[in-house]
Amino acid sequence: MRWFLAGYGVLIYLFLFGPIALLVLFSFNANRYGTFPITAWTLKWYRTAIGNYQIHDALMTTLKVAAEVTVVSVVVGTCAAFPLVRSRLRFRDGIRIGFVLPIMIPGLLIGVSLLVLFTGTLHWQLSPQTAVIGQAVYTTPFVILLLAARLQGFDRALDRAAADLGANTFNRLRLVVLPLIFPAIVAAALLAFTLSIDEFIITYFLIGTQITLPIYIYTQIKFGITPEVNALASMLLAASLLALALALALPRMVRASRRAVRFGGRSRTAKAAA
Repeated sequence: MRWFLAGYGVLIYLFLFGPIALLVLFSFNANRYGTFPITAWTLKWYRTAIGNYQIHDALMTTLKVAAEVTVVSVVVGTCAAFPLVRSRLRFRDGIRIGFVLPIMIPGLLIGVSLLVLFTGTLHWQLSPQTAVIGQAVYTTPFVILLLAARLQGFDRALDRAAADLGANTFNRLRLVVLPLIFPAIVAAALLAFTLSIDEFIITYFLIGTQITLPIYIYTQIKFGITPEVNALASMLLAASLLALALALALPRMVRASRRAVRFGGRSRTAKAAA
């Protein structure tokens, strides 16, 4: 039974990650059809993708939208997390469910509803800014969840101690609360940035005439999967994994640096006393 469960687990992992591994493998294949057989190993398709001006424009649009979405999501999510955790609002759990509801709503419904709102009601012209609004609706709940979890584990005794020492509300927020939750803010920002880069459905409805990298890949796949598309998708995958790795590793790195600073300060104090 143990061997059966182990083999079943291996099959699940192959089913989930096998296509991604093949995509990366074919991006190095010299075969111009991007399939088997592998004739030789080459970086030609990566050089072609990097030198494509359409990819440059799509990349700049993607990074611009992702940066704006990150700023909006972090600011709105941070401001929303504080009352959800620290206030005495009635029906606070219901309000929290309302904030995170966009996570459970399909992106297709979000894109269509915002498209009707912008074009039919507000008569706005679709642009990257409308895509920023649509993506922020989707990414902000993730920021709220991360920061609310961090604030729930925050030691309120530190806040009260700062108040006893004469710090007003603004100084307590600036000098005590924000530095302690800063790793969670950075992790939430990286997560929002990654989600924005990978977002396709909402962006496709709201971006207008411009395109992002996922939309560019979609338009190229219509004409057939080429090694250039495989190379571009592999680079997009690597960037997403790097951002997620930073989001997971940064809080640990900050905690380790703080422990090192405390330990170094104690060592210097002990040497001075000696």
